[in-house]
Amino acid sequence: MEYDYIIVGAGSAGSVLANRLSADPATTVCLLEAGKPDHGGAAFMINTPIGIVGLLGTKTYNWYFNTEPEPHLNGRRLYWPRGKTLGGSSSINAMVYIRGNKADYDEWESLGNPGWGWDNLFPIFKTLEHNERGADEFHGAGGELNVADLRGFNPLAEIFVKAGIEAGLPDNRDFNGADQEGVGFYQVTQKNGKRFSAARAFLDHAKSRPNLTIITGAHATQILLTGKRATGIEAKTATGLQRMTARREVILAGGAINSPQLLMLSGIGPRAELSRHGIELKHDLPGVGQNLQDHLDVAILQKDRTKRAVGVGLGTLPTMIKAFNEYRKSGSGMLASNAAESGGFARLSPESVRPEIQFHFLPTALRDHGRKPTLGYGMTLHCCQLHPKSRGHIGLTSADPLADPRIEANYLSHPDDLQILLGGLKLGRKIMAAPAMQAISGAEMEPGPNRQSDSELIETIRNSAETIYHPVGTCKMGQDDMAVVDDRLRVHGIEALRVVDASIMPTLISGNTNAPTMVIGEKAARMILADRNMP
Repeated sequence: MEYDYIIVGAGSAGSVLANRLSADPATTVCLLEAGKPDHGGAAFMINTPIGIVGLLGTKTYNWYFNTEPEPHLNGRRLYWPRGKTLGGSSSINAMVYIRGNKADYDEWESLGNPGWGWDNLFPIFKTLEHNERGADEFHGAGGELNVADLRGFNPLAEIFVKAGIEAGLPDNRDFNGADQEGVGFYQVTQKNGKRFSAARAFLDHAKSRPNLTIITGAHATQILLTGKRATGIEAKTATGLQRMTARREVILAGGAINSPQLLMLSGIGPRAELSRHGIELKHDLPGVGQNLQDHLDVAILQKDRTKRAVGVGLGTLPTMIKAFNEYRKSGSGMLASNAAESGGFARLSPESVRPEIQFHFLPTALRDHGRKPTLGYGMTLHCCQLHPKSRGHIGLTSADPLADPRIEANYLSHPDDLQILLGGLKLGRKIMAAPAMQAISGAEMEPGPNRQSDSELIETIRNSAETIYHPVGTCKMGQDDMAVVDDRLRVHGIEALRVVDASIMPTLISGNTNAPTMVIGEKAARMILADRNMP
């Protein structure tokens, strides 16, 4: 089988790429996805927003990765869910639509990546967006990606916003507007109360094109190389190993974990890592898998005296029946919730040029990513550090392409990260102690009233901090010795091979990474088409 372009990974970036490159009927595109399709009866959890709780706890549409023991988190192995279906992680995430901060992208450009500053990317965000509030100075209308306000809020989410204002944070009605700082309600990638993933936005109306071939259940095992040129992909499918040829380019869009893994399995990466697993070195590229960054998050759990939280108790069954009926009739109510309904961004110092902390407030007591049910009624405030200085890496556990990669996040290895996360935890406690919240809340369950000193709170962080699902950076863009791709996302030293996903981010952005990853896909598609049309 031969195509002009082969795209590996049908996630947030890969879906955009497949749409854009196949828009020309004379161009043939093959999109490979290791996971199952996102439709059919089993996909009810994907389409129903509150289904995120089930998606994070099962392997049906989820790679279900785990890190190696984290030395600065008391040796714990952290659970890393990642989307494994059409739409990738946009099909299992909390649907929060955040672009990040202007300073994030200007930093990318300053690191030697011309064309990746805010002034270049902001128009692309607007082009992709269809905001149900309408177009204005900060938002687009008419794009494929539907962005909406949630269809109703749990009353606790509104109380959190009031408490945040009482604690001194600004009231912010639009985190993607003039200023990011403050507390308010998140907009979400939903339409008519249903999840609107990258697959809904970019694949649904493109999949009928005869020049676009989408193959699910296709696990890429190797990039085929002829000398220093990528010529195709080998993939394990339901019918066995298949080899597919790319006339123009191979494009990796597997994400910050799978893309560097596939490069290394194909002999492209750090010499020592490949040698360790007996893989023939085709191209020594030391930065592959390095520069791993993620948002680490610590949670405050507090009881809800009013029993308005989503809880497990005597009234749970009648509440769920009522919620199901409401959702079936109008696409609103509890089942339309993304769980993280409200939140905010905070600077810990007046001198900070951008927020260091992000909050996600959940009107439910959530432990272990929802895998550990908690009886009773409670609420959870997630406190996330936005700009870690710690760096980890992705490696291999073996030369078996079906084996999970080795994930060493190396959280809190830089001492500044611990101090900022501690500051975020203290600010979160201040919000939860504000009058609006204290009027309805009960005892603090975690960290617990007996943990007040810095040393006790630091131990809480080491014992309980978790990922908030934003790994990036492992095929970073740049020109230095550890860069993997250039500013046109071409792999250094290999022809006809690009990486187009969150792994190319040189540094983390201020917020949820889904929308920026779609923008990476759009910008890459424009560059690929421009390069194709060059003499």
